[in-house]
Amino acid sequence: MRNLGTHLLLEMVGCKPEFLDNKEEICSALLRAATKARATVLGNSFHKFSPQGVSGVVVIAESHLSIHTWPEFGYAAVDVFTCGDRAMPHRAADYLIEAFAPTRHEIKAIPRGIPGPNPEMMVSERPTWSPPAERGWM
Repeated sequence: MRNLGTHLLLEMVGCKPEFLDNKEEICSALLRAATKARATVLGNSFHKFSPQGVSGVVVIAESHLSIHTWPEFGYAAVDVFTCGDRAMPHRAADYLIEAFAPTRHEIKAIPRGIPGPNPEMMVSERPTWSPPAERGWM
């Protein structure tokens, strides 16, 4: 695989429900995490659900940070995806663990990039996709 980036999946349990239900605090924490990661923030969008929970994304030049919270379970699921060599996604994850103060957390790191034995092959060399109807599936 030709590695193009790192995707961290952060699971946090035992977070304070009132923090997980606060859109402004969640937005602020993800923006600070992006800064800690040396990423370039391009924009953000967050939504507060009724009766509870927050979802949001911080778009960075290097990719994104996203979150969904379940205050009723004290749980937050966070993605930190960065491409290139400049950004440091683990710094963002470390900051979020500190900010959310979970009783338990887990980080899964997934390398992202071009799979296969010859990741440098040209796009024109790759098989083309055809609709299922053209393949006799419908």
